[in-house]
Amino acid sequence: MFEVITLGSGSAGNATLVRSETSAFLVDAGLSAKQLTSRLLGCGSSVAQLSGILLTHEHGDHSRGLKVLLARHGVPVYCNALTARALRDGGLTHQGWRLFQNGAAFDLGDFSIRPFSVPHDAADPVGFRISAQGVCFGVLTDLGHATRLVFDSLRGIRALLIETNHDEELLQKDTKRPWSVKQRILSRHGHLSNASAARVLAELDAPLEHIILCHLSRDCNSPRLAMDHIARSLAAAGRGQAAKIHCAGQDEPSPVFRII
Repeated sequence: MFEVITLGSGSAGNATLVRSETSAFLVDAGLSAKQLTSRLLGCGSSVAQLSGILLTHEHGDHSRGLKVLLARHGVPVYCNALTARALRDGGLTHQGWRLFQNGAAFDLGDFSIRPFSVPHDAADPVGFRISAQGVCFGVLTDLGHATRLVFDSLRGIRALLIETNHDEELLQKDTKRPWSVKQRILSRHGHLSNASAARVLAELDAPLEHIILCHLSRDCNSPRLAMDHIARSLAAAGRGQAAKIHCAGQDEPSPVFRII
């Protein structure tokens, strides 16, 4: 058994705490170092207890807190070589890189981590299959569509953090974003909509107990829209009673999800 807590999720920053009785790490560090420190403490953890920080990719809403956090604490950063290069090119100097290869599992404390490639407009973005004592949790955020590799990598997981970035109708009507930005979001290397995430969940071969919706746009989505769409899709697929659905918020940590 282990625990998962989203410290914050949305276009303004993303970070998730994963911990067991003896190990703890972050997936992404897109909140400020001050917020990461404060929210960890509020969850009964601390930066000093972290075994590392896993990065899905280099975009600021997933890495914003790294520079200050790493200047104060010697936390190892786990990412692939192209993500590390993109961060270094952006001015992040760090001695504690732990480079992984996509598709190759590695150990982090009590956990086995297997990164897998996802289609997104970043240097070399990944999702994660995170396992401990035979129980698996998936991280699937920032991707334009789910490939066969995604489905294969997440087979049999018990819980999933999945992006529901936007409602397609609200995005089309949005007046704040130029058409070029809308095209990027809707592209096959952009972001999952409520509808596309629902299709992933309906087709995924996994006995899901927890579905955590993340990375919602404040302008082009809402927790109610995302959760209703996912619930209707799962019910139509005959899987409506299988999993509890929660929507991660931007401004405060989620409840504790126990992955058993």
